[in-house]
Amino acid sequence: MNEALTWAFSMLAGAGLGVLFFGGLWWTVRKVVSSSHSMVWLLASFVVRMAVTVAGFYFVGDGHWQRLLAALLGFVVARIVVTRVTQKIDKTTFTEANHAP
Repeated sequence: MNEALTWAFSMLAGAGLGVLFFGGLWWTVRKVVSSSHSMVWLLASFVVRMAVTVAGFYFVGDGHWQRLLAALLGFVVARIVVTRVTQKIDKTTFTEANHAP
């Protein structure tokens, strides 16, 4: 397989991992706010997100640092994209409270 194509697939895989990781984090934070078992949600989400991410990087890298670097770049780009998208969603969905609970 062509090296550039391999790096592109690695970057795409890293972006997918980033979307899963940071999208899952955003979902968890929203879930924790209304849950009576906040610590369970936070811990379970952290373990699942880390396990999926580490396993994904392990398989994408396949012993090649160039693939890992491309996957990391995709992961960082996904972080930026997910952060911007979720900020827009939160601004349109929620209004800030003017008082303390």
